[in-house]
Amino acid sequence: MSTAAAPVRSLRAGTVLADLLPSPKLSASLEQGGAPTRARDIALVVGGAALTGLAAQISVPVPGSPVPVSGQTFAALLVGTALGARRGFLALAAYAVAGMAGVPWFAQATSGYGMSSFGYILGMMLAATVVGALARRGADRSVLRTAGAMALGSAIIYAVGVPYLALATGMTFGQAVAAGLTPFLIGDALKAALAMGALPAAWKLVGRKG
Repeated sequence: MSTAAAPVRSLRAGTVLADLLPSPKLSASLEQGGAPTRARDIALVVGGAALTGLAAQISVPVPGSPVPVSGQTFAALLVGTALGARRGFLALAAYAVAGMAGVPWFAQATSGYGMSSFGYILGMMLAATVVGALARRGADRSVLRTAGAMALGSAIIYAVGVPYLALATGMTFGQAVAAGLTPFLIGDALKAALAMGALPAAWKLVGRKG
């Protein structure tokens, strides 16, 4: 098969960015229409969990809120989008389980599951799955579709995190919204804008290289 035909196959519907990364024997697998190797999937899952843990250390306390501004939500959405639903879920699940087991890579170098913000981490697992499924349908290949996917992913995180925060702290739902959602909306808009530029640009770059 000619090398000119490979990019067309690589960029077909159902492909996410991580599928384009090279791995041992990947070329032969693609020639046969097979899936990427298990070893590469494991590496991507571990890498996605580590990236989320690193991004979580970019953290700024919010006065009056037990939930800090951090990079972990943005990383979780990028991981889900880039890896796809299954690997995205596994990466965030690995991040959550390792943190619960004592790895200090939740926001502000914390660990465990007793913190009131743990619901956001549970929400990230679901959000990574959803945006990963949308990415398989091309949601990360244009600015508007990327914006929609990021907005939906963020909404899912808050839909789990805010009620959990209310239950864990005894806040009313309105108080939990004021402490665990409202202060983060501007930051979320900026993160969405970054993703809107970066993800479609990555696809265009891949297409040009093809």
